Amino acid sequence: MSARTIKINELVKQHVNDIILKELSLKSGVFVTIAKVDTTPDLRYTRIFVSVFPEKEIDYVEKTLTKELYHIQGALNKKLHMRPLPKVQFITDLTESKADEIEKLLRQI
Repeated sequence: MSARTIKINELVKQHVNDIILKELSLKSGVFVTIAKVDTTPDLRYTRIFVSVFPEKEIDYVEKTLTKELYHIQGALNKKLHMRPLPKVQFITDLTESKADEIEKLLRQI
């Protein structure tokens, strides 16, 4: 991964986090955290991995992010001063819940 891609990942993470916090209205008690940002080397696509708490609200958050994708993309495009502007895709990060499952299985052994 190039230094430029790493900087762009950090920039996208900061801006999308601000957009979600300030411009997206989620149910109270639902927290969305950006776990990781992965931009392709050609800078055309960015995958944003989000973790959701509580986990039972994953479907709600996925639907909300899908519904607000164009708004988030537009707000991000205004903040990024670069070409090409990466197209955003949200992916739910289930690493934490999988780690919990593995930990429970290990305890059973």
